Amino acid sequence: MNIFNEEEEQRIRQAIEAAEKFTSGEVRIAIEKTCSDEVLDRAAKYFYQLNMDKTKQRNGVLIYLATVDRKFAIIGDAGINKLVPADFWDSTKEQMLEQFKYGNLVEGIVLGITQAGQQLQKYFPYLHNDTNELPDDIAHMDGN
Repeated sequence: MNIFNEEEEQRIRQAIEAAEKFTSGEVRIAIEKTCSDEVLDRAAKYFYQLNMDKTKQRNGVLIYLATVDRKFAIIGDAGINKLVPADFWDSTKEQMLEQFKYGNLVEGIVLGITQAGQQLQKYFPYLHNDTNELPDDIAHMDGN
């Protein structure tokens, strides 16, 4: 399933790499065409399926999108959720939605990645022995 062209995928990967450069946190994008569940339930399912709950500091962030159904969610693991302001994920979603409204899907995703990266950097700064615990590519989900 190719929703993005090669250049767009590269922009998203680069945004993830840039966000993770200054943090020990992990950011992933999961995308599919349709969402047959409640969007937060679907995001949570993929969060676990992608092993995002297995990071050392429990500081993974998943941005999930169902493009045809026009649904998306951002969820963070326990480590980051207990530290960010209560309205952080909703605020980030609103900023992303402003881009999506104008058809700027990639820009909205990059904005969400950047916002998540800033919070991760604040609470989980890069450690000299940090390893990239999760892939930086887009997870194209098949709806299972």
